[in-house]
Formats: sequence, C-alpha cells, structure tokens
Amino acid sequence: MNTPANIPTAEITASTVKTTCPYCGVGCGVDAKVSDGRLIAVSGSQDHPTNRGRLCVKGSSLHETTSLEGRLLEPQVNGLPVSWDQAIGHVADGFNQIIREHGQDAVAFYLSGQILTEDYYVANKLMKGFIGSGNVDTNSRLCMSSAVTAHKRAFGADVVPGCYEDLELADLLILVGSNAAWAHPIVYQRIAAAKQARPEMKVVVIDPRRTATCDIADIHLPLKPGSDGYLFSGLLSYLADNDGLDNGYIKQHTDGFNEALKAAQTSSPDLLTTASQCELEPTLLEQVFDLFLNNDRCVTLFSQGINQSSTGVDKGNAIINCHLASGKIGKPGATPFSITGQPNAMGGREVGGLANQLAAHMDFSDPENIDLVESFWQAPNMTHTEGLKAVDMFRAVNEGKIKAIWIIGTNPVVSMPDSNFIREALQRCELVVVSDCNEITDTTLCANVLLPATTWGEKEGTTTNSERRISRQNSFLPIPGSARHDWQILCDVAKKMGFSEGFNFTDSGAVFREHAKLSGYRNTLPKGKLHKEKLSKSKGQRLFNISALSLLSDTELHNLPPQQWPVTNSRQDSTRLFSDGQFATIDGRARLIPIQPALPAFPTDTEFPLVLNTGRIRDQWHTMTRTGKALRLLNHIDEPYVELTDSDAQRFGVEQGAIVEVSSPLGRCVVKAMISPAQREGSLFMPIHWSDQFAAHARADSLIHPVKDSLSGQPESKHSPVKIRPLAMAWQGVILSRNELPSLATEYWCKTATEYGYRYELADATQPISWPQWLQTVTDPGEDYVELSSSGSELYRLASFMNDRLELLFMATTGSSKPTHNWLAEQFAKTSLNQEQRLGLLSARAVEPTEDVGAIVCACFQVGENSIKQAIAEGVDSSEKLAEKLKCGSNCGSCLPEIKALL
Repeated sequence: MNTPANIPTAEITASTVKTTCPYCGVGCGVDAKVSDGRLIAVSGSQDHPTNRGRLCVKGSSLHETTSLEGRLLEPQVNGLPVSWDQAIGHVADGFNQIIREHGQDAVAFYLSGQILTEDYYVANKLMKGFIGSGNVDTNSRLCMSSAVTAHKRAFGADVVPGCYEDLELADLLILVGSNAAWAHPIVYQRIAAAKQARPEMKVVVIDPRRTATCDIADIHLPLKPGSDGYLFSGLLSYLADNDGLDNGYIKQHTDGFNEALKAAQTSSPDLLTTASQCELEPTLLEQVFDLFLNNDRCVTLFSQGINQSSTGVDKGNAIINCHLASGKIGKPGATPFSITGQPNAMGGREVGGLANQLAAHMDFSDPENIDLVESFWQAPNMTHTEGLKAVDMFRAVNEGKIKAIWIIGTNPVVSMPDSNFIREALQRCELVVVSDCNEITDTTLCANVLLPATTWGEKEGTTTNSERRISRQNSFLPIPGSARHDWQILCDVAKKMGFSEGFNFTDSGAVFREHAKLSGYRNTLPKGKLHKEKLSKSKGQRLFNISALSLLSDTELHNLPPQQWPVTNSRQDSTRLFSDGQFATIDGRARLIPIQPALPAFPTDTEFPLVLNTGRIRDQWHTMTRTGKALRLLNHIDEPYVELTDSDAQRFGVEQGAIVEVSSPLGRCVVKAMISPAQREGSLFMPIHWSDQFAAHARADSLIHPVKDSLSGQPESKHSPVKIRPLAMAWQGVILSRNELPSLATEYWCKTATEYGYRYELADATQPISWPQWLQTVTDPGEDYVELSSSGSELYRLASFMNDRLELLFMATTGSSKPTHNWLAEQFAKTSLNQEQRLGLLSARAVEPTEDVGAIVCACFQVGENSIKQAIAEGVDSSEKLAEKLKCGSNCGSCLPEIKALL
C-alpha cells in the first residue's frame, strides 16, 4: 500500500473511494482515502486488473497535489471576475457572432487526453453536429494519432488488439520508441516481474538512447534516430528470406502482402543494407531478427518514438506488417501494441475527439456514417467534412481564419511544436476561451475568457486506457469556488447558443449512456450477412460497441468495474481481438501496407549539427501543473536539462552541470548540461515539462519544427536539428523564499516548490552593480535582516526575518561553488532563530550536525544517493536487500534501474 510516510496507517480511518489515476495511459486503479472532504492518502486498487495494487510515484503522490493553491475559482472575462451567466453569455454571443459573420469554420475547439470521455463527447457533439464544423482536435494528436491511422489502414478500425497480459505471456517483447520504465512505470513493472519469473523471456529495446527501460533488456539496439521504418521493412524482408512467414494466415486473413513485401525488399532488401541504414552492428541486428523469426509469442510495444514522426503512420504499419505476415496477432502473447501517452487518449478516440473522426469510431469516409450520427443526434447542422488538425488549426488561428478557439484542459503554448508561434497566434486571436483548473499557465495568460473547471477528485466519469479498458473516475472532493464540470460548461454554452434540445444532460451518467447508445446504433450485422458481402460499415458490425453499458442505472454506472470493450449484450470475450482472423474491414481481411521508409524531414547541417529528442522524465507529467505541487516529485530531477554524450560535450566545450543554450531556427532554451553515456553521439535529449511558470527559457517544444505526418497530422517531436553552446555566467545563486516571487530578470532561473515555500536557482551573464539594489527589484527583504558581502562583491548573502522567523534567504557568488540547499530549507520550519543561528545561515554551514542524503533516487520513500552508497559500502549487495534496509525500490519500482546502476 502506498501510504505516505507522514500519515501513520493506524490513523487512517477514512472512507475509501475507488477511482482511476489521472496520469498516463496505463490506467491504474486508485483507492482514495478521504476524511472530512480531504484526500489524505492513496493506494493502488488491489482488485483493478491493470495495476493489481501498485502505483508509480506520481500516482502515489496524488494526495499531495489537491491543494487549492493556484486554482482558478471564478470565471474571468478580460482579466476581471464575472458571474457564470456573464461568462457563458460572453462565450456564446462571441461564438454566434463570429459564425454569423465568418461561417462555422471560423471557430474551433482544442481538447485534451486528460478530460473525461463525457466531456469529450459533449464537445464533439456541439461542434460537429450543432455548430456544424469539424474543427475539434485534441492534444492526443501529438502523441497517438499516427497509431490511430496505422490501425485503421491495417485493421479497418482504430483497435489495439491485445492486452497487458500479452506483455507478460510473450517469449519475446520488443519495446520500440518507448521508455516504459519512466513513461509507463506500472506496465514496465509487470514486464520486469514477468522477466524475473521467466528468465528465458527475451526483452529487446530499440531506442537511440540507452534509457532506464534497458535495465531489463537482453539486447539494446541504439539505432539511428528516425530509421525505424527501415528496420521493420528489413525485418519483413528477413522473414521472407528465412522461412519466417505464415503463408496460411497471409492467404486466409490478409490482403496486400505481395505489394508490402516488394516495397520492403526494395527499400531494405537484406540484413547488411538494413544495418547500414539504421547504423547498427549487423550481428546485433541479426540476433533481434532471429528472435522475432523463432518466437511465435512476440509482442512489439511501440509508443512516441514511433508515433512522433513525419512518417509515423508508415512506421506503425511497418511493425504491423511484420506481425500480420508471421501470424503473430490475436493470440496470447502475440500482438503489435500501441501504448498511449495520456489517461484518456483512447476515450477521446472513441467519441470522435480528433478532427478527422466523426463519432463512435466512425469517420467521414462513408456518407452513411454521417447520416447515422446526424440521425442519432438529431443534429441541425451536421458537418460533412473533416476539420483542421492541431498544427493546421493553430496556423489558421494565426492567419485569422479561425477567430475563436476554446481550449479545454491543456497547455498548447508549452506542448505544441514551435510553441512561440502558438503564443503569437493566440495573442492575435479575436476570442480565446480557456477552461482550466489552474489560473495561471502559459496558455491562460493568452485568454480573453477563463472558465474554472473541476479536476481529478472532483469530477465523475470514465476513461479508457491503452488496452481498451474503461474505468471510472469517481468524485470524492468538494467542488471549490465556482468551478463546474467541463461537460456542464459546454452544455451551458450550447443552450445559450440556441441548441437546448441536444444538451439537456442532468449529469455525467446521462452523457455516458448516450455515448454508449450511439456506439450500438445501427450496429447489428443483419442475419445472413457475412464480412465478405461488402456491407457499408454503418450497416455492419463496428467493433467499438459498448451499447450494453447504456442500460446501466446511476448506481451500476458509479460502481462499474473496469472492463474492456466491446461490451454488448452477447458478452463476448473482449480480452483479445482478431483471434478468429476476422478484422474490421469490409471483407474481414487485414491489410498489409507497402511502406517507403524515409528519414526525418529536417536533417542536421553544419549550423545545426545535433538531433534534439524530447520526452518525459520519471517523476513529472506534461507541463507540471499538477506534479509541480508534489514536493517529492521535484527531488529526483529539479531543474531543466539537456542530456548529451561525453564526446559531444568535448566537441562543443560543455562541462557537466554548466548552463548551456540549445537553439534551433525557431527558438532557444537555457538549461543545465547533463553528460551521460546513455546518450547517442550527435543526439540531445530534453524533457518536455518545464514552462515559463517554472523556468526562464526551458520550453523544449519551442525548438521543435511543426513538420507533421501527412496522413495523421502528428508532429515530428523526436527529431529537430539544433546547436548547443556553453554560456558564460558572471554569477550564480539561490533564493529560498516563503512566498512566490515574480519572474526573475536573469538569463537562467528555475523555480521549485519546497515544504515551506519556493527555491529559485539563478544565474546570469552580468553581475549587478549592487546586490541589495538588485534584490529590491525582486522582493523587499524588509527591515529585519542580516547580510554578508565580500570586499569585491564576489559573494553576497542575505537572510531576512519576520517575527524572528526566516522569510527569505538569498545567496549569490561569482565563483563556481554553491551551498547545498537542503539544510538551509529546513531552517524555514523553525519558529524563531537566535543570533548564532542567523549568522550560521550566512555561513551556509549547519550549526547542528546534519545528514546529507544526497540526490533523491527513490521518490516514494525519499532515499538519497548517499544513503544508498553508504548501505552498499556496509555490505548490502542487492536491490532486494536495499529494499529491506532503506525501503528504496519497494513501492513503484521506478528507481530500480538507478539503484542497480549504483550497485
């Protein structure tokens, strides 16, 4: 159980509410312990089939993120608080006026994979059925839309065929473009446990970086960035040349094999050619190809390293081609498996949250689909065409073609590629509406209207995880201020716009039941009709069907156990799909797609010689609006950084921990350098999490070219040419403050929450003429303070107090050494400090003996690197024994790769 250390188990007598974690696409069940309207602890649900009682460190910290600090609690129009009636009227009138003057395609919605299925459903219905535009897209476009398109091309529908159990049953597991150890920790722990139970199970990681996921890998293929299409085309050629095809399966259940094989043999005809294309050792590549050839139970788990590419769809189909050609699909332990990034990316796909979708897994390709949805909704203004996908949507905003945009639950000024452009586009837009639970984000600062939304713990509804499993998010916290649910806000605006009939939902359950009913509408295969009779999909069997759930009462829906779709009255087994070889195409046959691999759209050159790859780190989520509140999640990695290999560091004159500038033609970031042997030469890695609310210049996506896959519209976030250079800093320092400070006028600053306030790491190229005067531009230290300054101003320190309690500590130096901040931060806990203690602050040395545990490795139990090294020096020689002694690695297991490295 993930009970926080500061709340003894014996004291927890609260009620327990079952819900679902709001972070990644794994979809873990959470037991929320609530007392007096407060969330006091969380633990993994033992009976949830996804996580079986485990939670990662982010999920384990959920109770630390529910404070009202920074919450948006009342509607605002043009920066001023207004009533809900005024806000709803302003939005509805604004949208209606723009539609009258410029047409329905002059408005747009941009949604999020973190809102619930019910929110998604109402937004999609309002825009596509009643406003009459396809301009609904979602930040899920950035993470899984290439997999969606690949699934539809191969299977006839956006379907993940397998389940998490397949990852444990496989004899060969290939993880490609997936650092599951950090991005999907509970899935990774299930894999690690399976590997430990069956050491003969083989794990292959295909990734330019040596990530934490490689900890359990038998083979790591550090391929050339962007060359995955060549690798899997080469694998298909290898299977054909080495009797690795399932010819019976190909003949009975697929079409397009000959064309797909011909294309593969043209681009990657043999092992040596493929190895050269991917810059891999031929013998190592041959080992992997032989493993795929000789193991019937094989799963290929792919994620953002495949999807976030200008040819992401083709890469996904290249993987699927290999599974179809060898018959490794629809069987226990055998499937291609796309794992999603966000908690409800799958739910958004189900309701039509993407601009090229219609609803209930139908698209615009068949006029009968449009007729079906129009009839069901009784839609007065049904759109007949796709809308603009994310990159093109914001371009249209910038060009003035879209004059009103409503952004719900996401932060595109940080997360979209070329994010500086996104900010400029929104600043030009006539009407920007943002629904969010946070008052200040990089995106809310661009809004005309802010609408306070409920968040996790306050909302009620459903999400769908990466294995098609629908789970409940149940409410257990009071709704703060004037916040409302997203679906409720959308319905209020819809009714004010004149669409009362379609939006009279009384609660989220009513929304869900309509969504479930639509999935089964005209979705029964007529008697005597078979797949081969080429029926319209709107008259045939659509795989996404949860119509049985439309019959649930409120109580049954609230207590709905996690279950995979389809869910129909026939109650068929939904664990794995396509086990009978029947696919969702008109004729029931899967399609192999001919692939022409291509390298990324923007190659490196002499000016921008390095490849920038972006992604998540272990303990943070998206733009840190939630995880930035949890102190223990900030202790593992607390500053923005760029990772590079030692050879590149020497080439560009970069030292470990130095402040560097990483730039592309689109922007620049100023971050710390982290030199690591895990990085591939010629490549850099930067986390995506830091925004302008947490750092001076660290929005990684401001460097990313908005080039996208021509089929899916997904941006190429894994490959942008950049350059790096060290920045000469005249001084560096730290501010510890009980109160949050405004943005600091320094080249480098980074904010981290502490138990008693905030810590700001600082550096700048110009030394102030006067330290006290510079500090006055930041904050007033008051009249009760002590200070220390060297004769040449090489060093300056000030501690200020209020009622003898430490309020502010500022330390600056022109040298290279800085004081450790752990002991200094602890001084804020004291109610008063005497003269000796005050002077001790200025010395930056502890007056009392104190233990330096070092950099935090295990965030769950706050175990530091020095403590682990000390235990190892005392004879502890395994991660199991370290867990017994220090508890590190015994909860979520995310830190185990680092612990094993220390061992």
